[in-house]
Amino acid sequence: MPELTLHQIGPNASLQDLGREGYLRFGLSRGGAMDRIALLEAAALLGQGLDICAVELPSAPVRLSVSAPQRVALTGAPMLAEVDGRAIQWGACHSLEAGEILSVRPTGWGLYGYIAFGGEIETDFALGRRSTHFTGGLGQALVSGTVLPLGADAKADAPPRRLKPDARFDGGRLRFVTGPQTGLYSEEMLAAFEATRFRKSGHANRQAAKLEHDGVPFSAEGQLGIVSEVIVLGDIQMTGQGEPFVLLAEHQTMGGYPRIGAVIPQDIARIAQANAGAELWFERISLEEADGLYLTEKELLRRIRDASEPLVRDPYDMNDLLGYQLISGMITGQED
Repeated sequence: MPELTLHQIGPNASLQDLGREGYLRFGLSRGGAMDRIALLEAAALLGQGLDICAVELPSAPVRLSVSAPQRVALTGAPMLAEVDGRAIQWGACHSLEAGEILSVRPTGWGLYGYIAFGGEIETDFALGRRSTHFTGGLGQALVSGTVLPLGADAKADAPPRRLKPDARFDGGRLRFVTGPQTGLYSEEMLAAFEATRFRKSGHANRQAAKLEHDGVPFSAEGQLGIVSEVIVLGDIQMTGQGEPFVLLAEHQTMGGYPRIGAVIPQDIARIAQANAGAELWFERISLEEADGLYLTEKELLRRIRDASEPLVRDPYDMNDLLGYQLISGMITGQED
């Protein structure tokens, strides 16, 4: 059986898939990849489905190799990638020969990068999935020296593909819908909330991201009398001091703090990938608008696959030549 060897890997790296559904009533949130879009992008590049599992790198470097030829997809926060010292393009699929060393380093743009393989990672299942859920005690962080089983890459000869650049890594707008507790906030308070430019705090992890701002706190009426109830991914929960936290992949499943609304699924990756200090702001949309924007993961995967394009193209046919990455890999201008 082919194997993946992690020669070097940074802290808190883990295996992640799309998470576990149906366990909220047992106190386990869905978990899974912090940037679900990146996981679907990898599946699109490799011709895989919704069961894909990848190595999630939270701003951590990695050096790895495989024991048999594999295609490898690099998605999520753009990183510097090399194979045996040869720069390769991020946001694309490449061939990795047995024994070659793939090296990846963060660029400081975005937080979570993903590496997936054509043969798929074949570790044991836990509650039907392979993803690590730190707060739920399922799985553990990957460490240097770890060896993981891979399946054979049945599509090893498939032409490599790439994705067009995405701008979800530098903060920006977070669309949200109102919820049962939005009425605890006055219209003036809601207007102030939407007008505020927040900064992502360094106090963020797989459970939630704190947002900081200048100005008065966002207090709710009767917030001390709220009964604990089920909370979900994207909920914007206010502390007793009126500070917002957006709940992320491994959020707790019950809470008694007031929630001013919930970020829509399409924008979760934007806040998860934002670096500390990145500017973020909220825009309220209606439930009808949110429903119109919603896509199932199956449909989103199809759209990403349709939008991908061959990694190598004839320049004569490239109408978007100026926007194409002609030099493989990424550079910062600070290389030796």
